[in-house]
Amino acid sequence: MTDGIICIDKPEGFTSFDVVAKTRGITKCRKIGHGGTLDPMATGVLPLFFGRAAKAMSLMPVQEKRYTASFQLGIVTDSQDLSGTVLERLPAHVTREQLEQALIPMRGEQKQLPPMFSAVWVDGQRLYNLARQGREVERPLRDVVIHSLELLDFDEERQTGVVDIRCSKGTYVRTICHDIGQTLGCGAALSALRRTETLGYGIQCCHTLDQLQQLADEGRLDEVTLPVESAFTAYPRIYLSPKQAGMFLNGVRLDTKRIRCPAQEDMVRVMADGKFLGLARIDRQAEELIIVKLFVLEQE
Repeated sequence: MTDGIICIDKPEGFTSFDVVAKTRGITKCRKIGHGGTLDPMATGVLPLFFGRAAKAMSLMPVQEKRYTASFQLGIVTDSQDLSGTVLERLPAHVTREQLEQALIPMRGEQKQLPPMFSAVWVDGQRLYNLARQGREVERPLRDVVIHSLELLDFDEERQTGVVDIRCSKGTYVRTICHDIGQTLGCGAALSALRRTETLGYGIQCCHTLDQLQQLADEGRLDEVTLPVESAFTAYPRIYLSPKQAGMFLNGVRLDTKRIRCPAQEDMVRVMADGKFLGLARIDRQAEELIIVKLFVLEQE
């Protein structure tokens, strides 16, 4: 298994760590990181980073995520989804127009209260561990951004709906559904969740675990392994000569007057002889090219 990125369509019932463990067995690669935790009930895009590609996770230029979320009005649970304990059942007679109105204040910059059943750390403990002990503690509000929130479907008879959400990293979709219910005065809980985009990768890039196993059995994993450079296509490329590449890989700060650099962008993908070497930052004042992260070794 070579360094690179494989996007998995996470199945329902698996944790993100379950997917990593399963993939280790399939690929025989020990070093694997994943691009963003999904709850067991959720499905969808889960990028896995193999080998040296794991160094890319903290540098991804696109942090925005997109989900298709289904919800049920008239119910409140302790976990804010239907897997939790029901706290209240309330009459719900919401019209589509009322629901559309309730979505308006949910868009844009928000202060979101993380649910107790979440992996957020408070006073050295995960909130979900405290929640399982029946404890509820104060937790700080988080700044999130809901870039778009669109109603895809609403069944007035069943009081069920589906929304498409584009949001910032760290946003809890369960909490968005819960807050919609609070605004409407009838409660709401998430009933299904599918992540359709994350870190710049969409569902069209994904493969199931069964497909991955078949490809591994046939010796064809490289066919679905994306190069680490694919994580950084938001940044322009610059090209170095063989001599410049050798200096760059040895940590030498190159003179940007001797390199054709973009006029606007400061972060760039560094290429040499058709190979992606790593990320670098252009220091405009010093006129130097500074290494941010290397993805090849000098001897390569």
